[in-house]
Amino acid sequence: MSADVRTENAPYDDINITPMLDLAYVLLVTFIILTTASVQGVKVDSPKTEAASSLAKPQTRAITITRDGAIYLDAYPVTLDELSQRLAVMKSGNPALPVVLKADARTAYQKVTEVLEIAKKLDITEIGLVTQRATR
Repeated sequence: MSADVRTENAPYDDINITPMLDLAYVLLVTFIILTTASVQGVKVDSPKTEAASSLAKPQTRAITITRDGAIYLDAYPVTLDELSQRLAVMKSGNPALPVVLKADARTAYQKVTEVLEIAKKLDITEIGLVTQRATR
């Protein structure tokens, strides 16, 4: 009987690392999901403001206007008519469709107003303008 007590109180020769590996895998998957979930788009030079803030929400649609006036919806080039049709379809699926408008600082103002008119016609009320924080 004393032999059984000795084996129960004997020190462990190895450490069970399975719980640590489980945690590492969960953290790895979380990191991968968060880094790939960022909004994809076209690179533009946004105007700078003092009150720049993050407007990204899940299911937010990004409209980008480049310096030369090209319009993109979620990184895909579209015309104004195509933009109106696609936003109408998205709006029917999500009545509170949030939209972010990202335009180059040197974009013709007319293009921005045309896109805003489309949003107004479709009754898209959640629209944000992307800017960069001004450096002092």
